[in-house]
Amino acid sequence: MTDETAPGNTGCCGGGQNTANCGFDTQTGHREILSATSTLTFADRLDHFYARWGVDRMGHRVDPGLYRLGEPTPDSPVFVSANYTLSFDALRSALEGFDCYILVLDTKGINVWCAAGKGTFGTDELVKRIEYTGLTGIVRHRKLILPQLGAPGVSWPEVIRRSGFSVEYGPVRAEDLPEYLKTHTATPAMRRVRFPVRDRAVLIPVELVHVALPAIVVAIVLYFLAGPVSSLAAVTAVVAGTVLFPLLLPYIPTRDFSMKGFILGFVVSLPFAAWYAAGPGLPGWAGLLAAVTPLLLIPAVTAYLALNFTGSTPFTSRTGVKKEIFRYVKPMTGMAVAGVLFGILLGVSRLMGVI
Repeated sequence: MTDETAPGNTGCCGGGQNTANCGFDTQTGHREILSATSTLTFADRLDHFYARWGVDRMGHRVDPGLYRLGEPTPDSPVFVSANYTLSFDALRSALEGFDCYILVLDTKGINVWCAAGKGTFGTDELVKRIEYTGLTGIVRHRKLILPQLGAPGVSWPEVIRRSGFSVEYGPVRAEDLPEYLKTHTATPAMRRVRFPVRDRAVLIPVELVHVALPAIVVAIVLYFLAGPVSSLAAVTAVVAGTVLFPLLLPYIPTRDFSMKGFILGFVVSLPFAAWYAAGPGLPGWAGLLAAVTPLLLIPAVTAYLALNFTGSTPFTSRTGVKKEIFRYVKPMTGMAVAGVLFGILLGVSRLMGVI
C-alpha cells in the first residue's frame, strides 16, 4: 500500500538521499530547515527499485526534520510523514506546485502505515519533532496534516495538549492531496483503503528475494535425492506463497492469511500428489505416503510465506497478526515435520530396497 512520503530530496547542504544534518540555526537555536523538491530524479527511482527488491532494506531513509517545499510562508500548511524514502517521495511529488512544509518523523526508515503500527510514527515522536524543529516559531497557525494511515499511532488530543497543534488527517493516498486541499475535506473514496493488483504485485519482489536462495538450495538437494518432480514441488510451494498468493489474495476464501495459504498450497499440491499416487512400482503404503507428503509440505510452506504478507496489506490488524501467529504456526510446523518424516521414510525405504 502506498502512503504518502519518500526521499530523493535535496538537503540544505546540497546532498541527495540521507542528506547531512545542517546543524542548528545560531539565532533561533533550532534545527535549520532542509529543502526538498517535488521532482523525482533517476537516483530516487533507482532507490525505489532497490527498496522494492529488498536491497539495503533499512537504508532507504531521509533525515528526520523540517523540510521546505517551494517557497512556504508562516501561513503555509505543514504535512507530516515518515523518513522512509518511498513515503517521503510519494508525498513531495504529489505536492508539486504547492508551497508548504513537511515535518519528517524518525520512523527508523519504516513507512507511515507500518511505523504507526509499531509506534514510531506516534504521538511522542511527533511532539518531540515539533519541539526539536522549533515549528511553533516558524508557522503562525497550529495545524498539522497527517496521513490517514498514520492515525493508529497518533493520539490527536494528546498532541494538542502537549504541543498546541491540532491534527487533520488527509486522504489515504498522497495522489489525492491536491484535490483534498481545495476544501480540506476527504471524500469517502479518499478515505477508502484500496488494495488493487498493482499494489499487491509490488510486494512480490522483496518477498521472493528473501526466500530465493534457500529455495534454490532445497530444490537442488531434492533434485538429487528425490528427482526433478520433488524439486519442482519445492519451487512451486515458494512461488505459490510469494507470487500467486498476493496476486490471488482477494479471491481466496476465508479472511486469515494463513488459512488462505493452506488453501492455495493444497490446490497447487494436488498435481504432485496425483503424480506420486499414480507412480508405478510402489506398494500401496508407499504410494499413499508419497501422495500425502506434498499435501503436507506444500500447504505448510505456502501458509508460512502467506503469513509474511499480513504486515503488508490492509486486510489485517496488529492484533490480527498476533492471533494468526498463535493459531496457525503450530499446525504449519506439525504438517512440515510430518511431511519431512514421510519423505525420509520413503527415501530410507528406497535405499534399503524395500520399495
